[in-house]
Amino acid sequence: MSVVILDYGSQYTRLIARRVRELRAFSVILPGTAPLERILAEKPQAIILSGGPNSVFDPAAPRAAEGLLEQNLPILGICYGMQLLAQHLGGRVERAGRREYGKAFLSRHEGPLFAGLEGEIQVWMSHSDAVTQLPPGWQVIAETEENPVAAIAAPDGRTFGVQFHPEVVHSPKGMTILENFLELAGVARDWTPEHTLETLIEEIRAKVGRDRVMLAVSGGVDSSTLALLLSRAVGDKLTAIFVDHGLLRQGERHEVEAALRPLGDGFRVVDAAEQFLTALKGVSDPEEKRRVVGREFIRVFEAEARKLSQEGYRWLAQGTLYPDVIESAGGEGAANIKSHHNVGGLPPDLKFELLEPFRYLFKDEVRELALLLGLPEHIRMRHPFPGPGLAIRILGEVTREKLDILRRADDIFISALRDWNLYDSVAQALAVLTPVQSVGVVGDERSYGYVLGLRAVSTVDFMTADWARLPWEFLDEVARKITRQVPEVGRVVYDITSKPPATIEWE
Repeated sequence: MSVVILDYGSQYTRLIARRVRELRAFSVILPGTAPLERILAEKPQAIILSGGPNSVFDPAAPRAAEGLLEQNLPILGICYGMQLLAQHLGGRVERAGRREYGKAFLSRHEGPLFAGLEGEIQVWMSHSDAVTQLPPGWQVIAETEENPVAAIAAPDGRTFGVQFHPEVVHSPKGMTILENFLELAGVARDWTPEHTLETLIEEIRAKVGRDRVMLAVSGGVDSSTLALLLSRAVGDKLTAIFVDHGLLRQGERHEVEAALRPLGDGFRVVDAAEQFLTALKGVSDPEEKRRVVGREFIRVFEAEARKLSQEGYRWLAQGTLYPDVIESAGGEGAANIKSHHNVGGLPPDLKFELLEPFRYLFKDEVRELALLLGLPEHIRMRHPFPGPGLAIRILGEVTREKLDILRRADDIFISALRDWNLYDSVAQALAVLTPVQSVGVVGDERSYGYVLGLRAVSTVDFMTADWARLPWEFLDEVARKITRQVPEVGRVVYDITSKPPATIEWE
């Protein structure tokens, strides 16, 4: 039994699935155009129709499978999904007078979908079309100041549409709304991290068999958790390789070696800094940087595979997460926001088959698995660090000089977060070296130094994020330390842009 989520191209489809799993209900995602037989094969207890970038009155817009809406299954339509429901069942959808985007407030809400909620409810809107006429027998159950049809309910009391996105963190009461829907739909709530762990181990063993696996390990929570998982699943068929590509943060190689030495002979460190820096010379385009880094990683792994085993390695394992995939257009119908070195940046002549057990998991789900697998807490809760490393935190061409500047500045920022006991209060923090230089004064002399950006965000799922409200006194101290101890930096700025519209990283 499952909740089937039909994906109509929303950036948040996997987030809907994660929210449902967080409520301990099993979920599976299928393309929005999946045939009825495929949907029913999952034995759905409920259906969720995702949002998407299309307009339902566009002749080419995706539609639900013929007969699906007549199956007497509980359905929740979100954004485009609500419009799809309304149009299919006899209502009307029209282009809105203006796009409703960002935070909104339900000034009126009623009915069992909003059980336990009182007063104004903040929600996240992102739509250009609106339901202007309801299907026969349906009623409006919520409205905002700008939208008189923010949520609708069918006469059966189990089918609903919401124009907003309850799955994102900017809808703080969204989990209650989703939980109310699952309760009204009678969905079983027995999905747990323990079940996920058992399922992954079974899937890995079935896929890998007796083949050898090479793991690209960074020392972060994703690859470290995957190392423990693969060790349990395939044993001595695993070789974990950490590549020092010269793009690491200060002291990071030593930290990674210390953390992963318990893997014993199955763990190797490869020094390839010269190889990566040579390949990146003259490259300033962010997408090209990712492609170069992805290509060079693969070349290192191919060389190591030839050295280590005559029989070779069939599988290359990576700790790829769903946010990496969706931002690289790995979700059906999703826009390509940016590629990732381990998703869109891999070379076409890859000689390995990829093994990505975490491809459909979010960061917090991986951390739950890490807890079950016994990963040390300081690694389990470590901030994410991108595979291309500081290459994508240096805007423009990567040079040894810029790497040195950024390493020192980043270390001051992260160390200060720890000293002020703020590190665990943010989900990710980073420094970015821009190509901009600005005038300043040092002593009585004119100076001309780089502009350095600091960024810290709060998030659970990394699909949406809010900028962290760090104390002004803290930011003042960090800025003064950086400009004193890293004289090449003449100005420090703090990024207060949320995701969306920005991404967490600058490139």
